[in-house]
Amino acid sequence: MKELLFSERARKDWSRLDSSIQRQIRRKLAYFFQSENPLQHAEKLQDASLGEYRFRIGDYRIIFDARGNDFVVLRVGHRRDIYKK
Repeated sequence: MKELLFSERARKDWSRLDSSIQRQIRRKLAYFFQSENPLQHAEKLQDASLGEYRFRIGDYRIIFDARGNDFVVLRVGHRRDIYKK
């Protein structure tokens, strides 16, 4: 069973999002996780210091690491801000 876990930073990012954006992201993540391999919808990041992978959901990005069956969300944010350190 695949599980989606949020880091403390990702929880903070999530709480700052508008509820309509949260709903859009939740729907898309549910769609990704219904497939046999959610990583087929992800892109591997070149800068591993941010995280291993990202999901693109409209103008928003979900940065995460895959650890076995768990997906640890590290950051959630708009594409213009998410890659800034």
